[in-house]
Amino acid sequence: MPLALFALTIAAYAIGTTEFVVVGLLPTVASDLDVTLPMAGLIVSVYALGVTFGAPVLTALTGCMNRKSLMLGLMGLFIIGNGVAALSPSYELLLVARVISAFAHGVFFSVGATIAADLVPEDRRASAIAMMFMGLTVAIVTGVPLGTFIGQLFGWRATFWGVALLGVISFAGIALLLPGNLKRGETAGLGDQVRVLGSSRLLIVYGMTALGYGGTFVAFTYLSAILQEITGFTESSVSLILIFYGVAIAIGNIAGGKLANRNPVRALTVLFVLQAAVLVLFSFTAISPVATIVTLGALGFLQFANVPGLQLYVVKLAKQHRPGGVDVASALNIAAFNLGIALGAWIGGHVVASGLGLAATPWIGAILVVLALGLTVLSGSLDRRDVARLQPAE
Repeated sequence: MPLALFALTIAAYAIGTTEFVVVGLLPTVASDLDVTLPMAGLIVSVYALGVTFGAPVLTALTGCMNRKSLMLGLMGLFIIGNGVAALSPSYELLLVARVISAFAHGVFFSVGATIAADLVPEDRRASAIAMMFMGLTVAIVTGVPLGTFIGQLFGWRATFWGVALLGVISFAGIALLLPGNLKRGETAGLGDQVRVLGSSRLLIVYGMTALGYGGTFVAFTYLSAILQEITGFTESSVSLILIFYGVAIAIGNIAGGKLANRNPVRALTVLFVLQAAVLVLFSFTAISPVATIVTLGALGFLQFANVPGLQLYVVKLAKQHRPGGVDVASALNIAAFNLGIALGAWIGGHVVASGLGLAATPWIGAILVVLALGLTVLSGSLDRRDVARLQPAE
């Protein structure tokens, strides 16, 4: 693989770390900025919303830019966003800083995948894209626990300085290694995106994505607080547990891809049933350290296991219902994932602020997953109806 691809992978690692590392730092941030835990949870929501709505608009607006200049600009924006976060004297400015970083996130992955494919011969394009996205997976396994550990040891601002430094390294790597003559891809305009959203079948899948993926984030956003306040783990133990959780996520992502290869709807049905059941179980096991570790292993496995199936299913339906907008449909599903994160974190905040408290976040999240399961069953029945219509009458 060309060295330029490694620069993109490091950038993906930095972006993945800054998105999820806040989960381990929420109690620390809330205490330092003198805000409630639910208000701190909005730091997760606004970032995800920034990706959801910023990515489609900015990708369309920057389509005419030179690819290398665009990537350098995005990493510059990323560095500024994390630098402002590290310097934020107030909660409000921290929210603004997170939105700035989120804008870089969304466009980076939509454009970066195209660049990664262009850097290698045609028969290695899938491997190149997978390698770039591996930076995101590795960030969950190592970057988030390490960032949490640094934040607990030196303060949460030190974590954002560390992520900004990763951005500087990525900026230098892209400047030195990425070719300046990359061809511009075909960028989908806002009109193309609206046309894809006009498909009711694709809207059902986007609902599956937002609810099924976002359901876990009702509890995951407040996982650090749950582990400390309910289970009784020390603050220093949280980063180690997050490493274990991240490994489970990585394994689940790989296994989920294999399960979804033949029949994504069937795989998603099974995964959503298991995900809802484990979330409900977590509401009861959270009081026991040993049971919590076992439950988190299962929950981590299931949290990202549905991602390949959801993405594969969107592409499959787009080919049938919006054949001219397959890439747009796939990109909008990435937005649906982030909408799910924002929704889950927002609902979790309301649950924590209510009389239900932290202990209720897992089973509330299970309700969202059950709704996703209902949409999956509905979509599967519509698929069977479409097949029956296409079969010649005997």
